[in-house]
Amino acid sequence: MIVAERLQKYLARCGLGSRRACESLITAGEVTVDGRVAGLGESVEEGQRIQWRGRNVAPPLSLVYWMMNKPVGYVSTVSDPQGRPTVMELLPRMDERIFPVGRLDRDSQGLLLFTNDGELTQRLLHPSRHVWKTYLLGLDGRPSETELQRLRAGVELDDGPTAPCRARWLGDCLEVEVQEGRKRQVRRMLAFFGYGTRWLQRVGFGPVGLGDLPEGRCRRLSDREVAALRG
Repeated sequence: MIVAERLQKYLARCGLGSRRACESLITAGEVTVDGRVAGLGESVEEGQRIQWRGRNVAPPLSLVYWMMNKPVGYVSTVSDPQGRPTVMELLPRMDERIFPVGRLDRDSQGLLLFTNDGELTQRLLHPSRHVWKTYLLGLDGRPSETELQRLRAGVELDDGPTAPCRARWLGDCLEVEVQEGRKRQVRRMLAFFGYGTRWLQRVGFGPVGLGDLPEGRCRRLSDREVAALRG
């Protein structure tokens, strides 16, 4: 452990999620340092006992990276209080504890990354990194070029305007590339113009593509893919 390392950064290195997610764990009182409830913003040092929900946590000895072609009907969380099936049920048994990088909503399918590399997770999800995510959408109509130009420039949603994106029609579906990751954002962007989304599939996350990975299957990322994600 690095001397005087911020607790949320340490937890992210332990694979508990992004730094923001780890901050939520701290504020919820789920993290202790040497037996006392930790406070947001504190630092930890070598030799201290860090626990999450009563379990010791430490950075993984080995980092692993996986991808999945997520099917519709699964939620992108480690567990679900409503008892819905989660993507973790589709992963093979492994010694390492890994987590999804971001989310795909229950009604969407496609590329989902998993890792125990908290630093990489933070890098991929942080807005300042401008990582492009690529989606294909089946719509209940075809947007005009004027509408696509407006979509590319950004539209006003209930949680604020969207950043500029890329969009093009591919014969029978729409391809959209965004750098943001708001909840159901791409669907809402098309709903702004009155188009319903019949299906949505993520086919790219930064430099990594879904390829021909069958639906519901997983595979390890290659060294080349991991290097490309790290930039």
